[in-house]
Amino acid sequence: MYQDPQNMRFGGGAAQTFVDFYVLIALLITVVLTFVLPRKYVIVPLVLMAVLAPNGQQFYVAGVHLYIGRLLVFFAWSRILLRGSSEDGLVSGGWNGIDKIFVAWAIFRAIATSLEFMAMGAVINQAAFLWDTLGGYFLFRYLVRDQEDVVRLLKTFAMIVVIFAITMTNERLNYVNVFGYIGGRLAPFVRDGLIRSQGPFLGPIPAGVFGATLLCLFLWLRQVGKAASWGTAGVIGSLVMVYTSASSTPLMTVPAGLLAICFWPARNYMRTVRWLLVAVLLAIHLSMKAPVWMIINHIDLVGGNSSYHRAMLIDGFINHFNEWWLIGVTSTAHWGWDMWDQANQFVQEGESGGVLTFICFILVISRSFGRLGTARKMVEGDRLQEWSFWLLGGAMFSQIVSFFGISFSDQSIYGWYALLAIICTLTTPVLAGSTEETEAEVSEEVSETLDSSVAYPVAQT
Repeated sequence: MYQDPQNMRFGGGAAQTFVDFYVLIALLITVVLTFVLPRKYVIVPLVLMAVLAPNGQQFYVAGVHLYIGRLLVFFAWSRILLRGSSEDGLVSGGWNGIDKIFVAWAIFRAIATSLEFMAMGAVINQAAFLWDTLGGYFLFRYLVRDQEDVVRLLKTFAMIVVIFAITMTNERLNYVNVFGYIGGRLAPFVRDGLIRSQGPFLGPIPAGVFGATLLCLFLWLRQVGKAASWGTAGVIGSLVMVYTSASSTPLMTVPAGLLAICFWPARNYMRTVRWLLVAVLLAIHLSMKAPVWMIINHIDLVGGNSSYHRAMLIDGFINHFNEWWLIGVTSTAHWGWDMWDQANQFVQEGESGGVLTFICFILVISRSFGRLGTARKMVEGDRLQEWSFWLLGGAMFSQIVSFFGISFSDQSIYGWYALLAIICTLTTPVLAGSTEETEAEVSEEVSETLDSSVAYPVAQT
């Protein structure tokens, strides 16, 4: 397939339309359902289509790449704008700190990248980036408005991971990726003689990470959402996806989420735990010959893994701070061998948008933990509610661990948007009952969560 070098420079993709016939039929059905279904059911076909469609399917129109997810966002918002909304605002509970920081992150990153290249191709690319990120995130915020919506969304994800568990197992056993018949990669990746299943994703790592980061949410669905069968199916499907992907990052993400859950007895002392962890890592850093983040190099869960690359990526990111801090950097290839591969979400944020983008991304995570922590304290004594917020915190922690081995480049990003929307939706009723969330409290919380935002990334290195 012809690749336009100028488009590829800005991550555009193929310079021609590439949509499988069956994917096109499924897209048309999804668009129709988007306009005819009641609001609460619209998210089901949208998520199914967005995640199941093989990565890279697109319409190429006048130099613009209209990917499947991009089209779904367009048609979904067209339905919202044309039919109007009888809901209480476009987002559940109104705008909150996460929403505002997310918008700031997207805008800072788009402006920085445009300034990096100073080319119209970059401007067009970043307009599409804003379309995808703001449109996708706020679509989840609009559609996920209460606990019933959360349950419905997670049931949809459970259905998806069960499908992936079956197809990725078949890929592992029969050396055929069934999604290859509808535009994906037909032959799976093989490393050191081990088949690494990928499904419709860009590779085996995002496939495994998608399942791993949903694990805590499926536990929530089973225990809090009162959908035991769906939750159990989701848990099993997630673990099968992780196993068949044969990748270290998903295999690290699963125990990270479970470890976070195990800290439930220490829930009232987590600030102390975080600072103790920082102190331990600092002590290790001072006593080691190499920097503490080089510990990653010693993680070898699957033969032929890229742990050394992950460690050196962080090392290069820190040592070349002077290159990327203002508006990012156009290329990192000169940092060392294979350093063009930004297989770390934190590194990608800094390289793509500079220190402001990096900080905003950290603050999205911090604000999410802040809302969960505040909400849990407000319902203290209600064990089910407390447990609900704790499981969501475990899901966020597992996302953080995955960020050290992967950066978003395919439909796995919808799991991230969904988690943020779920946190906003489920914490809103609790926080809305408090009159204490004033600007002074928000400032204090941001200061405290900045402490934790330092602790979390450092803890995972």
